[in-house]
Amino acid sequence: MASLAQQVAGLRCAPVSNTRLSKPFSPKQNQKRNLVPVVAAVAISNAQTKERIKLKEMFEQAYERCRTAPMEGLSFTVEDFHSALDKYDFNSEIGTKVTGTVFCTDTNGALVDITAKSSAYLPVQEACIHKIKHVEEVGMVPGFKGEFVIIGENEADDSLILSLRSLQYDLAWERCRQLQAEDAVVKGKIVGGNRGGVVALLEGLRGFVPFSQISTKTTAEELLNKELPLKFVEVDEEQSRLILSNRKAMADSQAQLGIGSVVIGTVQSLKPYGAFIDIGGVNGLLHVSQISHDRVSDIATVLQPGDTLKVMILSHDRERGRVSLSTKKLEPTPGDMIRNPELVFEKAEEMAQTFRQRIAQAEAMARADMLRFQPESGLTLSADGILGPLTTELPAEGLDLSDIPPAEDS
Repeated sequence: MASLAQQVAGLRCAPVSNTRLSKPFSPKQNQKRNLVPVVAAVAISNAQTKERIKLKEMFEQAYERCRTAPMEGLSFTVEDFHSALDKYDFNSEIGTKVTGTVFCTDTNGALVDITAKSSAYLPVQEACIHKIKHVEEVGMVPGFKGEFVIIGENEADDSLILSLRSLQYDLAWERCRQLQAEDAVVKGKIVGGNRGGVVALLEGLRGFVPFSQISTKTTAEELLNKELPLKFVEVDEEQSRLILSNRKAMADSQAQLGIGSVVIGTVQSLKPYGAFIDIGGVNGLLHVSQISHDRVSDIATVLQPGDTLKVMILSHDRERGRVSLSTKKLEPTPGDMIRNPELVFEKAEEMAQTFRQRIAQAEAMARADMLRFQPESGLTLSADGILGPLTTELPAEGLDLSDIPPAEDS
């Protein structure tokens, strides 16, 4: 117990007079404490009012300047302003060409910025002359810049509809006209057909090839998805007519061989007037009179469809795509084509060379005959058949043909 009393006695507390509770209550101190926030609020309110008054005065001054002197203080005039607007103004009529930049693409097409009041739209079917599924297949990605043509307007939002395909069509027709003028041979892929011929795709355009202009007898089904060498017959953009010929193209490829050239061919069919020979895709006619020097009464006794033989090119008509052939000129002796055709084919190149030499000599003689009556050329043909300078054998004033009697009819 004593220890407990000692412990209790050892506890000490601060005097009551030293604590806050010992201080007497003063109403004036509490009143001063409440006045501080009220004074601060009044000061803030006065500052905001002054700011509002200042802004009002600024707006009123700006309004007065706009009303009385709207151009005061500006660095450009009204004319400059209109000129700047004209720079971004363009003709939005259908058919107008514009320059734009693609900034967004989707599965249906692309949005194009043409500096108009709203963006223009390029449908996927108008993005290329060929059929595509997405504009990105032809490099139409955000950032692509190019030339387009306006083909319509979307009534829903007044946006313009663009086309790249129309421009490509114009270029394709121009290219076809150029190729026709150059008489060029082009490759066309057969994509369809009907009873009259086949449809070929070239330069992105569809052209028609009549069966009469195909060098070999065939059907549209057999030619489908194949490529044929073609030449242009008619190019009419206004009528959308593009007529092509395979026969002309093949005849042109054979023309480089020249008259007198020997080629290998295959008998395709027999007719009473001759045989049609396929010489590398071109159907040439071996007329019955050009088979042999001896008379051929029945072609089937000499040739059969499928036979392979050597023939000489006698002539070719590029316009009509026809080639005339001969085995008669290759006979070492008359009648060999009937009795011994193997000998004819063996000696074909040799006989063709002889034929070409005779043709060249005949042409030289014809030119010389023309020069005989043109002493001003300074050339003449000597007694030995050599073309050389004018000699004393021929009068300088030419020949007097007035005394030569006219030819009599026999």
